[in-house]
Amino acid sequence: MNIFVLCTGRCGSTTFYKACSHIDNYTSAHESRSSLICPEHFNYPLNHIEVDNRLSWFLGKLDDNYGDDAFYVHLKRDILATAQSFLKRWDYGIIGAYSRQIIMGQMRKLPFENSLDVCIDYCETVNSNINLFLKDKNKKMIFLLENADKDFKIFWDRIHADGNFNLALSEWKIPYNASHDG
Repeated sequence: MNIFVLCTGRCGSTTFYKACSHIDNYTSAHESRSSLICPEHFNYPLNHIEVDNRLSWFLGKLDDNYGDDAFYVHLKRDILATAQSFLKRWDYGIIGAYSRQIIMGQMRKLPFENSLDVCIDYCETVNSNINLFLKDKNKKMIFLLENADKDFKIFWDRIHADGNFNLALSEWKIPYNASHDG
């Protein structure tokens, strides 16, 4: 069974991957095929856990390739904390593309005073897209970063993971890929 962790980004996705690296009966990766185009983009090995916020922009193709045969995790973090993390990366990455090209429709910058609102809008949009995608999926769970120690145990049990659970759980105490100033 393949497992896909869907998220906005800036919500613990790197840590989720690091924790999954201690699972023996699944391979795992973080954004491993994000630079590929179809059909290779979705050619994941069997029994693989893929953590990639970019998948939220390819949900139709993900459904075409895996449908209800995969297990899906909606990784979430407090929306204001996520938006503030994106704000620290305002000039690059997905939030830069979202603010300057997707919602503006051209290459001009929004006034900085609107930036947090744009980051919140991005998070709400991505989470809404994921919620819609998961509406008809049978194997799914919501995973809250703020509840990682409990939710990771539920995830571990639901996928019948084998490996070093304690080492996996310890990864949630390490801040990976933190934004500047927090």
